[in-house]
Amino acid sequence: MTGVKKSLTTHVAMIFTILLVVIFIFLVIVNGTFLRRYFQDRKEKDIVECYVRMNRLFSGEGIDVSSDEFDAEFSRIATGKDMSVIVVDSSFHVTKASGDDDERVLRRMMSYVLKDDPNYLFNMSEDGEKPFERPDDVIIETGSNYEIRMSTDPRIDDQFLELVGTLEGGYIIMIRSAALGIRNNVSVSTRFLIYMALITVIFGAVLINIVTKRITKPILELADLSDKMTNLDFEAKYKGNDPSEIGLLGDRMNRMSETIEHTIAELKTANNELKNDLEKREHLDEMRSDFISNVSHELKTPLALIQGYAEGLKDEVNEDPESRDYYCDVIIDEAGRMNRMVKNLLTLNQLEFGKDVVDMECFDLAELVKNYVASAKILIEQSGVEVSIEGEERLFVWGDEYRIEEVVINYFTNAIHYAAGEKKVVITLEKKGENARFSIFNTGDPIPEDVMEQIWDKFYKADKARSREYGGSGVGLSIVKAIMELHHMPYGACNAEGGVCFWFELEYKNSFV
Repeated sequence: MTGVKKSLTTHVAMIFTILLVVIFIFLVIVNGTFLRRYFQDRKEKDIVECYVRMNRLFSGEGIDVSSDEFDAEFSRIATGKDMSVIVVDSSFHVTKASGDDDERVLRRMMSYVLKDDPNYLFNMSEDGEKPFERPDDVIIETGSNYEIRMSTDPRIDDQFLELVGTLEGGYIIMIRSAALGIRNNVSVSTRFLIYMALITVIFGAVLINIVTKRITKPILELADLSDKMTNLDFEAKYKGNDPSEIGLLGDRMNRMSETIEHTIAELKTANNELKNDLEKREHLDEMRSDFISNVSHELKTPLALIQGYAEGLKDEVNEDPESRDYYCDVIIDEAGRMNRMVKNLLTLNQLEFGKDVVDMECFDLAELVKNYVASAKILIEQSGVEVSIEGEERLFVWGDEYRIEEVVINYFTNAIHYAAGEKKVVITLEKKGENARFSIFNTGDPIPEDVMEQIWDKFYKADKARSREYGGSGVGLSIVKAIMELHHMPYGACNAEGGVCFWFELEYKNSFV
């Protein structure tokens, strides 16, 4: 975005700078073309205003022409607008005058007043000086008692605005203002305008660049935001508080970003669910195949035994009552084994396919364990195993009490049947951080490390002979795994000194609620 930023800022700054230069060029042209005419019009108005005030002064309204008060007022009117004024009586005797060249101004006045006298040119040339030539004069304005002309002075090659007129009381007045002042004013004004234009363009360019950056900053921020949205980064938001259309656009883009983010989240959720469904279907197909294979294998032996012993009873292979009772016991045991396996498979199926709901409640795990151990007294006595419970007397946890009891039963049954050597089973209940841990240790042979992970798989039996001996189906630990994963809590097994230890953890609750 750096290149875009530079291009946009420079482009806008150049447009405003060029516009500023064009405006100043236009002002210089207008100044050079119309300012002279404007100054001249102002001078004409000033001359007419001076004439009106002089006419009022010489009208004899209470002020004596020879008084100091009259002289002061005359001087104030004449010098206030940078003009030369001469007032004469009907005999051309100077009554009042301002300026240093009264003689030439008098001659110029007489050239207007006596323009029809045939002796004028001759009389005015007695001192050897050529009088003014009137043919080049331009009449600008004519009033009831005055006339304004633009004349040229050949001595200094300059033009003058001149008013010649009559005043009340029989006086004749001439007011002159040099046009050089107009040209000088126009020239000074034009030069000043050019200098100011250069300074303004320089400082204006800097200021325009700063202002342009402030204008383009939110636009570039929106461009960066759109780039991030393109890259699916919806955390970025427009943070400007511009009340203009840019702020409105930023707010709309924020809304659009949130909408797109929400839509993409929904799509990802749907896509994830679809993937899960596909994986679940593939897993289901694999499980169906494995289930058929494993069930066929597991049921083959008990079915064969039931069939064989049932045929023996039918054929009366053994006629004595003791043999018949033995045959019947075998059939009953194998049927019971098949019944337990089917029940376990149904339970596992419910757990694995999420058809079973975990009913979370707070219960005393220590009490649950003690009650079950008490109920399994006959099994313990038949197995000849020494069972002990250590640790906490009361241990409140969060979980599904019915499902956790299944975990305890499976762990305990495994420990009883696999106990060897000293045939000891030790149950430990303890706090472990924020969790409560149940662990059960039984003396006996360790589990090979290379199959430690496989013991949680369905129908896996580390010791098939012993599993067959006590009627194990290879599904119990799979049920434990499914229940603990539904609780999202840890579980596991490890080899310990002199035996094997199985464990699981639940969220600890320090008091019953």
